[in-house]
Amino acid sequence: MPEWDDRALFEKLILDGFQAGLSWITILRKRDNFRAAFDGFKPDLIARYNKRKLDSLMLDAGIVRNRAKIDGSVLNARGWLAIQEKHGSFSNYLWDFVGGKPKQNNWAHMRQIPVESAESKAMSKALKAEGFTFVGPTIVYAFMQAVGMVNDHTVDCFRHPQVKKLKRPR
Repeated sequence: MPEWDDRALFEKLILDGFQAGLSWITILRKRDNFRAAFDGFKPDLIARYNKRKLDSLMLDAGIVRNRAKIDGSVLNARGWLAIQEKHGSFSNYLWDFVGGKPKQNNWAHMRQIPVESAESKAMSKALKAEGFTFVGPTIVYAFMQAVGMVNDHTVDCFRHPQVKKLKRPR
């Protein structure tokens, strides 16, 4: 199901950054811990984290304790706030990279599915310009797949036609 909620998109982008270099199952098992540690992924709170809070996150065994990724979450929260200020909606800003609706691919084989695209490269560059970190084109493409911006189910997968029908709620 495509994701359109600003805060939920922020959460998924942060978790994709934390997943870099790790398996997804590691992040999924720690997701509730991340939500608690990062104040429900509320960007306005994360943007104000101080050294004491960042140090406490480094001691939290329930999350991935990588200082660069933890510090990056603060930068990303500040970038999110800047995008909200400039564009009014994080969701609309991100979805504009795919024309406001899910991009429908028609891959016959898994080996055809790319790890990045022109859209993920453009989104990555734009997010970096807003101060985001851990948003390279490959991370961004995985994010786009996870939030339904890209339908990369192969055409023989039962989910392909189901996902193809999904539309933005009004």
